[in-house]
Amino acid sequence: MNIRKNAALATLILSTFVLFGQASAANPPANAEELIAQHLDSIASGTVRAGLKTRVVQGPVRFSILNGASGSLEGKAAIVSDGKKFQVMMKLQNNDYRGEQFVYDGDKDKVALSTAQKSRSNLGNFVFVQNAVLQEGLLGGALTTSWPLLKIDERKPKLSFGGLKKLDGQELYDLRYRPKKNSDLEIHLYFDPQTYRHVATVYSLSVTQGLAGDTPVASGTGLPNAGSAAGGNFPAGGTAGIPSSTETNQARQQQNRYLLKEKFSEFTTVDGVTLPTHYDIQFTQELQTGSSTLSDWDLKGLDIASNVTVDARNFDVK
Repeated sequence: MNIRKNAALATLILSTFVLFGQASAANPPANAEELIAQHLDSIASGTVRAGLKTRVVQGPVRFSILNGASGSLEGKAAIVSDGKKFQVMMKLQNNDYRGEQFVYDGDKDKVALSTAQKSRSNLGNFVFVQNAVLQEGLLGGALTTSWPLLKIDERKPKLSFGGLKKLDGQELYDLRYRPKKNSDLEIHLYFDPQTYRHVATVYSLSVTQGLAGDTPVASGTGLPNAGSAAGGNFPAGGTAGIPSSTETNQARQQQNRYLLKEKFSEFTTVDGVTLPTHYDIQFTQELQTGSSTLSDWDLKGLDIASNVTVDARNFDVK
């Protein structure tokens, strides 16, 4: 008799989950406003969200080059936020490439120099030039209190709801984000259609001229090459003095392509707040010269604490 009761209970629980999933699919958001409302509730209730002032996120980070280079660098990561102020820091134990430090102090954005040559990395240079990534509070997603969807009425971006779109083979709700101030970036936010959690942000840019300060990658290291300073987008030694050819002219007419992708997963709930504990950053740079790099910063097992005391010095670049 107990076996039958347990089987019936299991069937009832399974049916409840199935019906919940069907209800979610049957009532999809009709516009950006409905999607954002569902997303915010996936983080916490309105009452809990109103009481969230600061947050500190900490954990390990692993940096690697995904196209050709072998090996990786280990380090520590910290994401600290207080209202609109936030810092994303990834510190690596390496003299040639020390990691990244991105800061928005509520007024200005700052990107630290990160290499032995006292220059920014390819990722750092991209974020420095395309400062909407920081000024809009987008970097780090919902892990920071600066997440723009929390204060959409203050940010006033132009939003376009794209319905279900595929990203990396998965169907997700697509929300295009256009900052109030003009930006060359195309920015898309992606949400799980069942939970409405924010699971990815994709920033893309295609330009005929490279970003100011673009540096190609030193062979086998993924680190900026000091020899590129004079050549802009060209490898060490540049192309100065080389006669123009049809192939050269065609290369110059091709575009430089940049793609920054943030992915969020392994969500957990602490004190009524549901946030990801796995944060992955991928940056792809394809230059006119044919050089291409795909770099990855993987932050796993993140520890999250809200409403803790935050030192204002966290928002200065050291």
